[in-house]
Amino acid sequence: MEVRIFGYPAFAILQAPGASDPGSGFGSGLLGLIAESSLLSQGVLLSLLLLSILSWAISVFKLWQFRQIEGQTETFIDVFRKSGRFSEVQAACKSLAASPLTGVFQAGYVELNAQLRRSRDDDGSGGYRDTATRPALRSLDALDRALLRAASVEMIRLERHVPVLATTASIAPFIGLFGTVWGIIIAFQGIGETGSTSLAVVAPGIADALVATAAGLFAAIPAVYFYNHLTQKTKVVASAIDDFALEFLNIAERNFSP
Repeated sequence: MEVRIFGYPAFAILQAPGASDPGSGFGSGLLGLIAESSLLSQGVLLSLLLLSILSWAISVFKLWQFRQIEGQTETFIDVFRKSGRFSEVQAACKSLAASPLTGVFQAGYVELNAQLRRSRDDDGSGGYRDTATRPALRSLDALDRALLRAASVEMIRLERHVPVLATTASIAPFIGLFGTVWGIIIAFQGIGETGSTSLAVVAPGIADALVATAAGLFAAIPAVYFYNHLTQKTKVVASAIDDFALEFLNIAERNFSP
């Protein structure tokens, strides 16, 4: 008799609403449990489901984006270092638009051309230079600022949507915890109304609470992983942007300084 009592709770939990049919399986029991839960509990589960779908969609999109970035960045650096003129690199930028180095290069190229054009036409005193004089870079600091602005824009583009993963990882467990607390409240209300502590009264509320907890973890754990993974990839690309900006400045200073 004691063995039956000890083993009964585990059997009763497995026999969730909708799972009484031996052929129905665990899935139908879980769906039945959700269908019979309160509207608030269903709202909690729906919000967690939406957060999970959103975080997975962002993760897949960002992984695809970084895959494109890595491939095109490698190609761009190869073109940049093999080309003898900036105009040749500019011509290749259209086919490598996914790389953030392309945006940084174009900003530097525009600023450099503007300074060289002004240096060629203006001698600084209102007159004009001799056309035979080699144009020179007027302000290395201005070129540096143009590269920094472009790098900032590219970093914003890289980090777009990633904070949603951090938000999901932070709030999903708390939403699940709220569902857990609500399920326990329902369970105690059932005990108070019936005056019984049998599993038929307590188990539905506890099971409802456990489903909310599991849903919260299901949404949060992948979001934490992909957030850390994408953050690391962003740092690698940011380092590549900084290195490229310095290389661009060195070439400009070496070739166009007065």
